[in-house]
Amino acid sequence: MPNCPQCLKSFSSARRVAAHLAQPKSKCHAWQRERLGLSLHSSSLTVGSTPNSSPSLDGFHDLPACDGFDVVQPVHDAIDTFVPFGDSDFDGEEGIWNPSVAESAALLAELGQGRQIQPFSSAGEVFDTGETFLKRFELDPFSSFRRTNLYYPFSGLNDWEMANFLLRSKMSMAKIDEFLSLGSVRTLPLSFWTAKELRSRIELLPTAPRWNYRIIATSYPTKSPAILYFRDSLECIEALFNHPYYADHMMYTPFRVFTSAERVVREFSEWMSGDVAWRMQSKLPPGATLCGVILSSDKTHITNMCGGKVAHPLLISLANIKMAVRNKASSHAFLLNALMPVVEFIHPVHRICSVLEARLFHECLDIVLQPLKHERRTGARTLSQLSRIQCDPNDVERYFALCKDFRLSGVAEPFWRNWPLSDPANFLTPEPLHHWYRKFWDHDVQWCKNALGAPELDFRYSVLHPIVGMRHFKDGITALKQVTGRAQRDMQRFMVAVIGGAASRDVVIAVRALMDFRYLAQAPRITSIIQDRIKATLAEFHNHKDKITEEGLRRGAESGSALNHWFIPKLELMQSVAPSISELGAPVQWSADTTEHAHIEVIKEPASTTNHQNYDTQICRYLDRVERCRLFETATRLSALGDADDTHDQDLAVEDDGAEDDELNMADDEDAAAILKDIWSSRRSVPDFFGVAEKLRAALPGSIPHPVRTFSSGATALRVNRRPSIKRISIDKAAELFDIPDLRGALADYLSREGPHAQNFHSFGRQRRSPPGAHLPFSDLQVWYKVRLQQKSYHDSSSLEPVFTINACPPNRTWKYGRHDAAILQVDARHEWPASGLTGHTVVDVRLIMCPVSPRGLRLVWDDRLLVYVWRFDIVPQRQADVDLATGLHVLKRATRASGEFLGDVLPLDQIKSYAHLVPRFGEAADNRFTSTNGFHSAQSFWLNRYFDKEFYYALSL
Repeated sequence: MPNCPQCLKSFSSARRVAAHLAQPKSKCHAWQRERLGLSLHSSSLTVGSTPNSSPSLDGFHDLPACDGFDVVQPVHDAIDTFVPFGDSDFDGEEGIWNPSVAESAALLAELGQGRQIQPFSSAGEVFDTGETFLKRFELDPFSSFRRTNLYYPFSGLNDWEMANFLLRSKMSMAKIDEFLSLGSVRTLPLSFWTAKELRSRIELLPTAPRWNYRIIATSYPTKSPAILYFRDSLECIEALFNHPYYADHMMYTPFRVFTSAERVVREFSEWMSGDVAWRMQSKLPPGATLCGVILSSDKTHITNMCGGKVAHPLLISLANIKMAVRNKASSHAFLLNALMPVVEFIHPVHRICSVLEARLFHECLDIVLQPLKHERRTGARTLSQLSRIQCDPNDVERYFALCKDFRLSGVAEPFWRNWPLSDPANFLTPEPLHHWYRKFWDHDVQWCKNALGAPELDFRYSVLHPIVGMRHFKDGITALKQVTGRAQRDMQRFMVAVIGGAASRDVVIAVRALMDFRYLAQAPRITSIIQDRIKATLAEFHNHKDKITEEGLRRGAESGSALNHWFIPKLELMQSVAPSISELGAPVQWSADTTEHAHIEVIKEPASTTNHQNYDTQICRYLDRVERCRLFETATRLSALGDADDTHDQDLAVEDDGAEDDELNMADDEDAAAILKDIWSSRRSVPDFFGVAEKLRAALPGSIPHPVRTFSSGATALRVNRRPSIKRISIDKAAELFDIPDLRGALADYLSREGPHAQNFHSFGRQRRSPPGAHLPFSDLQVWYKVRLQQKSYHDSSSLEPVFTINACPPNRTWKYGRHDAAILQVDARHEWPASGLTGHTVVDVRLIMCPVSPRGLRLVWDDRLLVYVWRFDIVPQRQADVDLATGLHVLKRATRASGEFLGDVLPLDQIKSYAHLVPRFGEAADNRFTSTNGFHSAQSFWLNRYFDKEFYYALSL
């Protein structure tokens, strides 16, 4: 039976394969387009386009030579369909478009020259043989029983669901027995009645990579045996590579991305986009597929009391999986490959014990990773240095003393010595969590604390305007204990604005430069221009760091005395970040956030179900059962879906000429994707305001509430609650409640700008023309106290960012002056957020969110638009720049009219594009009357804090 060359799905005829590849929304169709050299991403093509509207060939001769490049647009929204050039381009009734090279190039010329992708030729060849995930399920020894009972060894779906629930519920065996003994449970037709019977049936399920153990002999005595629990590393890689959930998120070929047709500026993102992957592929046979193995190892506490048990997991994953999926803990892309032995050596010299532990670690890695090593390739500098050490490695003390001359650790046989294509310079990647964030807490925070004093720094943090959904340090930061990586990131959001004006200029510049370094290096896509900026920020820090030591801000952690040197290993590691970007791709993909979180799933949760004896063996058994259950659930649900497809195909074969039902096939693909997402992804997904807004736009008139509560504009979507906070209030009462004296005049000016027909855009800052008591065709308003805002990612418009809440609450007991937030408002329709930054936009204070209520019996054109009353902030020019040169932040003051009143106006709510965070300019010493509830009202000037959110930073900085 013929197969699809991408998904390897079997079809009854080649005709059906062709129709499958022609489905517009399928992943296989996209793969076919890429093979044809037509991987286009453009918002200018629409579903409604016609074949006669094809681009001309006039600009074809102006295109650069293709030489293996695929040209794509800088807009990352993939369109659903591609417009053919004419009816003659379709292959019969199947409707398969086969464009020629000239037609493809002409279409690209019409769309404009955009990002260019150069894939590695003759790499990642796809073969039509091999065992897919479901094929392996069908080859299970018990597959013959599953022809009549898909859920064997369980009696049926209900029996399997009960077993799956109990095994993944973290209940002990005693609790499971107690549950199964309940009278109501006894009435159920189950195939098991004890936990032991249940676990024995799980052993009959198709297996995940099996666990093994080995007792490691050590040259020096230990207090307990060194037992290594591990799984075949090649089987783990195969399990990831074979997994259906990752199939649509895999990369098989190294590639290079250029931002323009001139191919001057490179763009780095995934590991496959770096030079290391390209060089490795060039050393492999033609057609070979390069698999990038990711290993992560770090000790983690199982218990903090009762002896403080520690586990040392080794996690494994694939760099071929796209980082957007791999770095989500809910995707389960990191498997537990081994539990390294945690032993205590008996030796009088403590440093030698550390050397022995390092040797044991490398020896265990050598065992675990042996299946991934197929040929010997050495010659690295480290191996050359090791070969020059003339000493018996078993004489640990003397051997380690000789290693010091080469700055080596004392490990005689590194685990990577015989691993093909391996090089520590390539596989030891930058690690943001432990290297950047921890360095910020250990050093940057201490410099700032010593510069301002702990009480002053804590006070400034405590009075910052709170952001809904983000941590507010109400007691400051200097007394925090057990600071997590997330807390360190939250501190970073405010540090530059907090110390601005208080610390000396050079100190602020040094701290700000390191902050820019972290934010720029965390971008998921980094061009060679940004790479140079990352180098420049680090150089800027080194140019100003001497002021830190001159003022005695760098001090010993224990002695508290001033230090004059800069021996900071984490700072030295930062030097390797910029060079690693072109080699290994974006550094953010190597952050240990995901693997640290995986410790909860693969170590801490399994340990909580044990009897607190022999943790390692019970953890391995628990994970084996859970993985079997999850894989079995995946296989049975996909098989059940496939059985329904086969039934439909048989029905089609009986019909006239075997016409294809493309819509049903597309629905099948979507159903399979939904099943995989339900099993393997997080149940707590990010809200999609854009999707809701699109559905509301397509809804029939009169079928949705009025006005529409969720809507989108450009890269921003907004939502207000279904029920207003105030259902009906008069204009004058609202003006009094929210302290907006010119509200009636502002509404009158808005209506005069609207005219008889509703406009889509309004400018800001015109002279107030209407009097305070202007007559209006309505007298009441609906009022909302908040609006929620969501944006698309700056680097990937298909990715949605978390939701921000913009408050516009009247005064109450807690908030004496009301709770208001700042926002970015678009004031020029020619400039779009975030691409234009502040150009064409202004910062505003959101005072009132409202909608006019039409008089009874009337329906006015503008009464379906949500409006917002705002006060504008003006940017205060600085010396030779728009921003303060030390902090790199804009300085803002409230704009006023000639009368001294704040400059306010009414505009459509959809012109708000982003949340903005303002920090009072405290000066050398903060006013002790400031609180977190009055600072936004009382401060005379503010910093526009671009560091509160990475997406906001990129909009203002790139």
